[in-house]
Amino acid sequence: MAIETQNARKYRLTVSCPDTYGIVAAVTQFLATHRGWISEAHQFADPETCTFFMRYEILADSLPFDLDVLKNKFEPIAEAFNMTWQITDASVKKRVVLMVSKEAHCLSDLLYRWRSGDMDFEIPCVLSNHEDLRSYVEWHGIPFIYLPVDQADKEPHFRAVREQIAAAQADAIVLARYMQILPEELCDLYPSRIINIHHSFLPSFIGARPYHQAAVRGVKQIGATCHYVTSELDAGPIIEQDVHRVTHHNTTTDMVRIGKDVEKAVLARGLRCHLEDRVLVHGNKTVVFA
Repeated sequence: MAIETQNARKYRLTVSCPDTYGIVAAVTQFLATHRGWISEAHQFADPETCTFFMRYEILADSLPFDLDVLKNKFEPIAEAFNMTWQITDASVKKRVVLMVSKEAHCLSDLLYRWRSGDMDFEIPCVLSNHEDLRSYVEWHGIPFIYLPVDQADKEPHFRAVREQIAAAQADAIVLARYMQILPEELCDLYPSRIINIHHSFLPSFIGARPYHQAAVRGVKQIGATCHYVTSELDAGPIIEQDVHRVTHHNTTTDMVRIGKDVEKAVLARGLRCHLEDRVLVHGNKTVVFA
């Protein structure tokens, strides 16, 4: 049977479980029994935690049943190996709510990738605590929702944020330089689904004005970190990072400019991995099958 694999509809299977013998054999034999065609396969065994991780892409049309039946048939294997698992249809676009404040570089990059088709996802809305980027967002035909913040009482703002995210049926939330600290309740509602870009190579220079902190320290490289948001500030599982070398000739202004380029690239790579179900979270670490 010949199947065109590049543009074919695919299912994505991700698994994490205690490491033991026979996991790969059981999964591949199950798929082979039903003539399932594996187009991409990744496995990793963590020797420190004795945890096994797997990600398979399977051609949907190679199977004689739909996604729901596939899940039902896979359930006994998952139970036998005590798996944390999911199977998703890659053709179903994830709904991503973008959150911003005033700076546009990360938002602009993601909107370009979305508009050009470079990244395949839906944007039901953009939420912001400032009006600055309204015209730019609405030019793209995307609803812009302004949710002002009262610094003396932020609860009404975050209540409105929760309502908008729920109404948008968001699969993921991206903080594209949204300069507010999310409350614990909101973080707990969306574990491993809120993605932040931090303008520093975490864990160094957490909090505000990291480039200014870096300049004072005379660092030789600056970077950015894409990570999942947790209730602990800037301490969630890291998805992607990158750095750029600097020298004593670079001013703080230079570092901010260079850093913005790193930020938008790192955020795009991190979001792409999340959209493609390539990130498996284990404790406060990630396995990224890029």
